[in-house]
Amino acid sequence: MCGIAGLFLKTPELRQKLGALFSPMLREMSERGPDSAGIAVYRDTGRGTAEGAGHCKLSLYHADPAFDWDGLAGDLASAAGVTVEVERLASHALLHASGPPAKLRAWLLAERPEVRVMSAGHSLEIYKEIGLPATILERFAVPQMAGSHAIGHTRMATESAVTTEGAHPFNTGDDLCLVHNGSLSNHHQVKRWLQRQGDARFQTENDSEVAAGYLTYRLNEGATIDEALEAALTDLDGFYTFAVGTGDGFAVLRDPIACKPAVLAETDDWVAMASEFRAIARLPGVEQAKVWEPAPGQVYSWGRA
Repeated sequence: MCGIAGLFLKTPELRQKLGALFSPMLREMSERGPDSAGIAVYRDTGRGTAEGAGHCKLSLYHADPAFDWDGLAGDLASAAGVTVEVERLASHALLHASGPPAKLRAWLLAERPEVRVMSAGHSLEIYKEIGLPATILERFAVPQMAGSHAIGHTRMATESAVTTEGAHPFNTGDDLCLVHNGSLSNHHQVKRWLQRQGDARFQTENDSEVAAGYLTYRLNEGATIDEALEAALTDLDGFYTFAVGTGDGFAVLRDPIACKPAVLAETDDWVAMASEFRAIARLPGVEQAKVWEPAPGQVYSWGRA
């Protein structure tokens, strides 16, 4: 099963309401995935005058509620020669740091593998846990968040254990995240191929993390998100609906067979995607929206420009 919801706000005036608009969308997907849920939010947290240039954010998770986040921040600051501030959000910590997110992510994966790097980037934050979507949304105060776009996932774990780490979304490169409804048949092969290319590091056995890693590789090679997704149609085998977030926008792709459900809706103010229309039905102006089922094997994308 599993459920996907995504919302991209075109109108800047709506961005203060991102969390309030997006949270009901994800709650509507609860029946499709009651085991765990996750949310990726793209927002400016107001840290510094040039957030996105000299500032980065890392969303981190550790299973121990008493984990010493301040100690970790101090170790990271000393090792990387950066400034680090810690903001606690329920079971997660959001680290605000100076320096390139890829460098800080690499240090954490190598030196502190017990800490899960949920996301690293300039505007992206990812929060996920076991439990009902409504509970997780409230726990991380998502309804109060402002931002430009958000992607979420509700999981029904049919082939693996129910864990926080296994919940979607997955982030594998600066500000890129992916949620996935379906199953890849060649993800082990793709994973080994990515690892042979150099820097690919994976924290779970989830095929969705491999898909995110594949897109990151293509982007690092110079592809646009549209080009990376078009290449995925050849290189990733299986049945899937992808919703992808980047620092600049939002994209959707269904495999060439398109057996997993998906619906898109667009107005002058927003673009929304979900596994079922009921997640979109309460958005403002939906009566005037263009609503359609995304075609098999076709990339749909929107950006700030």
